[in-house]
Amino acid sequence: MRAGTLRPRTYWPWIALAATPVAAVGAGLLYRFDPSQPGSPFMPCMFHAATGLYCPGCGMTRALHALLHGDLAQAFAFNPAAMLGLALVPGLLAWKAGWRARWFAPVAAAVAEPRFWLWALPGYWVARNLPWFPFTLLAPG
Repeated sequence: MRAGTLRPRTYWPWIALAATPVAAVGAGLLYRFDPSQPGSPFMPCMFHAATGLYCPGCGMTRALHALLHGDLAQAFAFNPAAMLGLALVPGLLAWKAGWRARWFAPVAAAVAEPRFWLWALPGYWVARNLPWFPFTLLAPG
């Protein structure tokens, strides 16, 4: 390794430092503008506009808007999987930093497994487009 170069592990603090103001601006915009109102600067889902079907991310912008306004129930109604995933982020960050709670180990192992995502995302994608109860609860809003 040449002098003055960063090792890959040392990039993470710099990435977090650069991402923080970007996330703050994004959160400020989401707080200020309602994505479901006309004139919003946020684009609608292109997949839904083209097909009429919901993708795994459909409703996520509206869910984050509701979450920033303290409406957890509405946020969960817009995109339940995204809200569950967001709830896992602190635990996963702590796990990456060295925290090793025994009860969290199965969650960290499942999320780290590519096969989990190869089944979970397409499964959620299909389930939220099924037209009967209880799958209709997965559709945004």
